[in-house]
Amino acid sequence: MRLYVGNLSFDTTERDLEDRFATVGQVESVKVIRDQFSGRSRGFAFVEMANDEQGRAACQAFDQQEFQGRRLTVNEARPQEPRSGGGGGDFGTRRGSGGGNRGPRREPRW
Repeated sequence: MRLYVGNLSFDTTERDLEDRFATVGQVESVKVIRDQFSGRSRGFAFVEMANDEQGRAACQAFDQQEFQGRRLTVNEARPQEPRSGGGGGDFGTRRGSGGGNRGPRREPRW
């Protein structure tokens, strides 16, 4: 069972979580999610327990419990929502669009 662990201290390591969750069952993997540029923890992680029974035991044991000065959120991880691959807005970089704060449109719209 894959668990979401939120509200982590930014100093929490994979080893810290592995040691903590191993007290209720076999830990298959731990992944602290980090910022891709700074490498700093984003304050949440995923812990995979060997089976559903151990996962539920971990949720009961650690959800809303204090760990390294923070009250943890522990629950079953949901599948990641699909994201659109769109490139977002144009951020005002297109020329001649007549938008933004560049004054009135220069050509008529028909």
